[in-house]
Amino acid sequence: MNKKQTSAKVASKASKILSDPKSSKAQKSVAASDLAQAKGKKSK
Repeated sequence: MNKKQTSAKVASKASKILSDPKSSKAQKSVAASDLAQAKGKKSK
């Protein structure tokens, strides 16, 4: 099990990348991975 978690700062940037239509598929893939590892509330 991976115990590393993404910081809030990185998660915020990842969120912006996902919402940016100019972001590439590779950028969105990495951003989604970062958000999946972020601390905080989990969505249902």
